[in-house]
Amino acid sequence: MASAAAGGGLLAATPEFPTFKGRAGWEFTDISELDLESYEFATPSHPAYGIELQGSLWDFPAAPHVDGVTVSVDDEQTIVTVARGVNGGTIHVAAIQTRDKTLVNQRTRIVLEEGAQAEVWEQLLSEGEVDGVFNLSTELVVGDGAHLRYVCGQALSEKSWIFGAQRALVGRSGSLDWVALGFGSRSGHVLMETRLAGEGADARVTGAYATHGRQHIDFDTTQEHAAPRTTSDLAFRGVLQDRSSAVWKGNIIVDPDAQKTDAFQDSRNLLISKRAHADSIPGLEIQANDVRCTHAAAVAQVDPEQLFYLRSHGIDEAAAKRLVVEGFLAALVERFPVGPVREVLADALEKRLALILG
Repeated sequence: MASAAAGGGLLAATPEFPTFKGRAGWEFTDISELDLESYEFATPSHPAYGIELQGSLWDFPAAPHVDGVTVSVDDEQTIVTVARGVNGGTIHVAAIQTRDKTLVNQRTRIVLEEGAQAEVWEQLLSEGEVDGVFNLSTELVVGDGAHLRYVCGQALSEKSWIFGAQRALVGRSGSLDWVALGFGSRSGHVLMETRLAGEGADARVTGAYATHGRQHIDFDTTQEHAAPRTTSDLAFRGVLQDRSSAVWKGNIIVDPDAQKTDAFQDSRNLLISKRAHADSIPGLEIQANDVRCTHAAAVAQVDPEQLFYLRSHGIDEAAAKRLVVEGFLAALVERFPVGPVREVLADALEKRLALILG
């Protein structure tokens, strides 16, 4: 995104800095107020296992001791490798921006070799209300017959910017379960790409965000089917309060040889104030003739009939609105069986709703 200048400042890198509505992919996110020259490079903090993280979305337990699992951390990079055939259990990593007026680069690379299994939970956090830029690069490599669950939660300061490029590659008969939580930041743009490269590969992507004030969230997702008999299922849900805004732009790509593809994407937004705004833009690029690809998108206000029904049963307006919102998000939580992921997702959403609904 940027390169270091003499004296610790920043210089814009090539290609040119994107302009609002001037470049594809940036049609809805205005970054004209971002002055990169005013930020200095800094390295993120990578906490030790088993400590309490300020503002964390979930606990950060002790590190597992599993032969065949390596976790390597340096100033700007986290690498997780799970060896062939190994069940790596649950691995936690975190990156924290600690200094004001800094730009942090965080690269995460997760590699599961053939037949491996693991869950990797990553948190992106700020220490206090720092004004910063968080530049995220994520690479997920799921080998043949391997199974990865990747949970990434972003709860950065609401004065900060986030920019991310996250890409996943899934091999033959491999599976990826990817969960993205977008709660923090002032604004930014996050690209999430999943490429199903081997026959029989499967990916499920679940996203949730809840915004307030003047926050702006922008997700750009791609599900690329590059091999036969691959499946993908994407579901994003957002709740928007005050004058906040969100964009989800999704694309399903089916390559010419990817026959028997089964792909679905769904984006739904619930506006709980009249000034909130959301755009949901699904897309299909189908180059094979024996596929099943569908999409759905919706943006709606809280249903007044639902509120009336609840209030007629003695529930006050604030509690009634809370129940409607919780019901809206319940379908997302129920994508997961009873267990840690479902519990963490439900708890994180409950805490976030308590903040934005008051």
